[in-house]
Amino acid sequence: MFSVRKATLADADSILRITRQAFLKYIELANIPDTAALHETKEQVEYDIMHKYVYVAYIDDEVVGSVRAEQVNEATAYLSRFGVSDAYQNLGIGKSIMGVFDKEMKKMGIKKVVLHTAAKAFPLMRFYYGRGFYVHSTTHCKGYIRALLCKDYE
Repeated sequence: MFSVRKATLADADSILRITRQAFLKYIELANIPDTAALHETKEQVEYDIMHKYVYVAYIDDEVVGSVRAEQVNEATAYLSRFGVSDAYQNLGIGKSIMGVFDKEMKKMGIKKVVLHTAAKAFPLMRFYYGRGFYVHSTTHCKGYIRALLCKDYE
């Protein structure tokens, strides 16, 4: 069984590993050559843990998934760097992380969560649609079609 909690600095190495796994898959799904997430450092992850909302899923003492968010204004949070370890895919861990994340955001008074993902990454789009997100708009600013997805809590 797995649980979800706020991340601590001790989770940084695991979060970095999971992020790299997730974004290697992301560039394959999006058919793009690279993404900034693949070049992130442990120090950047530690900064996020200290300054953003970072949650991890864990089994026993092993971190198997993570998500990050930052509050962009009084009512909106931006979700980023979501991923589940390859060895633990399709077990409901991603859904659970998002469920805890949603509860925490609502408790904080957040009314809307937004994120970007590759519009052609159909498994990701399906996942986010299944969690109540919708496409707000698309852009080609990074050389591929990115969808801005939104989820309203009101």
